[in-house]
Amino acid sequence: MNKKINILLSLLCLMFTTSCNDWLDLKPNNEQVTDDYWKSKEDVESVVTSGYYYMRDCVPNYIKWGELRGGAFYSRNSDDVKLQDFNLTPSYKLCEYSNFYKVIDNANSVIHYAPGVRSLDNTYYESVMNSHLCEAYFQRAYSYLVLLKNYQSVPLITEPYVDDTNSFDIAKSTEKEIVDRIKKDVETALATGAAKGSYEVDWQTKGRATKWALYALMADVCLWNGDYDDCVKYCDMILNATDAFRPVFITNTNDWYTMFYPGNSNESIFELNWDYNIELKNNNFASLWSQSTSSRLIFTNEAMEKMRTETEELEKAGMSPEGRMGRMMLGTYVTDNGSPYQTANTFYMWKYNGTDVQDVTGGVRSHQDANFIIYRVAEIILMKAQAEIMRGNYREAVAQINRIRNRAGLANYNNIDLDSEDSDVLIGLLDEPTLLEEVLSQKELEFMGEGKRWYDLLWFGRIKDKTYKEEFISEVLKGNQTTNKAWIRSVLVDPNAWYMPIPQADIDHNRLLEQNPYYATTN
Repeated sequence: MNKKINILLSLLCLMFTTSCNDWLDLKPNNEQVTDDYWKSKEDVESVVTSGYYYMRDCVPNYIKWGELRGGAFYSRNSDDVKLQDFNLTPSYKLCEYSNFYKVIDNANSVIHYAPGVRSLDNTYYESVMNSHLCEAYFQRAYSYLVLLKNYQSVPLITEPYVDDTNSFDIAKSTEKEIVDRIKKDVETALATGAAKGSYEVDWQTKGRATKWALYALMADVCLWNGDYDDCVKYCDMILNATDAFRPVFITNTNDWYTMFYPGNSNESIFELNWDYNIELKNNNFASLWSQSTSSRLIFTNEAMEKMRTETEELEKAGMSPEGRMGRMMLGTYVTDNGSPYQTANTFYMWKYNGTDVQDVTGGVRSHQDANFIIYRVAEIILMKAQAEIMRGNYREAVAQINRIRNRAGLANYNNIDLDSEDSDVLIGLLDEPTLLEEVLSQKELEFMGEGKRWYDLLWFGRIKDKTYKEEFISEVLKGNQTTNKAWIRSVLVDPNAWYMPIPQADIDHNRLLEQNPYYATTN
């Protein structure tokens, strides 16, 4: 039954593929934009499903945007170099955001047309419609959050392209306006009461938007915006939940790899699904980190040193690199040609390549069809830790950090036992920058290769009116090994350069669209 549903969804996704090359060309090459298309609940379901297909198309750029500037990876491919070297131009291919606007326009269509279908299909109950709307709101809000983190200011479009009366001249909205829209979308979805906690088909509970995904998205945007009380509130909606099918933090180190194979684990909140046996299509994520000369993402020396240090700590704690090593050796990475990790020249990413921790029971996947995780509980735990640090609640922050460290096989942070009599004294010796350094380190090691690192560094540089701007720049410099560090510093002293330029083609065709000031003056 699961395979039949998967096949149906895959075919529906393919049916709505468009050939748009530019977000300005919003009209898809199909009939879904016309009133004639939207006749039944099945029509709405089809378009909702196609939104996840479009989200999958966003992943390659999402990975590169999140990793190549973060200092853990570099690329030898000429198509990627400008991004990692902070030498972007508006005509640079990796600055294109059309795939995200395809998700947005698809969601806009659902939000616009689904209510009218109820008058045509008496089996399309309000609860089902609201469930569809919840998914569309999530797809739109998440896409805008990614655009916000990468461009800071973009056109905010909330209506579908219907006909030629739609204007293509749309000005950028402010960061505040985009944040407000993201929050409103999530709040509107949750207010319906129709956001599901689970689906009848297991993989859909992780592969389609649920109330848990909406909570995670809201925690994410609140953290980004400095709304720390609300961030903790929405993190706790996940962490303190008691629902039978809630996402649950995997505490056993030996089970860590199940998040990546077979995927859709209990810890997952939302992930984009692939299955070669059904679609006959690879996503080629593993190839991004392969040992070949064409590999697009290679561990930097800085990242390898961090992983060596943690692996040594795990060994001292009695864990063996020949067995399970939690998130590090054989879980997150393997060495070239089986060399000892202490002397290996190269590590490569294992998360998207293996069926288990290497050399235990697993091997290499038969196909490159690993899922891509957008949110999992570990990230919610560390989001909460970040927010608690910013609220001055260091005890709770350390408690959350220790959950991640202990699951990885590591000792408590600074060996602080929160149940000990001297814990208050030890907590009192901590300070904000030191704790932020630790939580960002845990996020880097936990989410290596998951497209998160640059956004965590950028958050660090932004907070408290850029109090940690110099520390942010220094962290970026430590990881970059492909260009002159003086050049990077000269770029990053301008906060506008922390974001990408608006694609030149859109500037040329939209009279109201203004370029990011840094690129308007340097290009």
